[in-house]
Amino acid sequence: MTQTLNLAPNFNEAGKRYFRDFTPGDDFYQALIDTHRGLSDAQSALVNAKLILLLANHVGDMHVLREALNLARADVAADPQP
Repeated sequence: MTQTLNLAPNFNEAGKRYFRDFTPGDDFYQALIDTHRGLSDAQSALVNAKLILLLANHVGDMHVLREALNLARADVAADPQP
């Protein structure tokens, strides 16, 4: 069964009640910032790469992952070739 990429807000935490729809996303963003605090640029890039691979494995559906990759790449200019 092929799924589609969910672009609607989908952050939640079991047992936690939120009063605003955006609050769980804010919680994730804060956790992400905290994860990178104190790291060098190279260490931060490594953490991002590891996080992407862990979450991609969790998603597992190649159709969804390709859709996400294409969407993430959209409107990002490629470096000019020398």
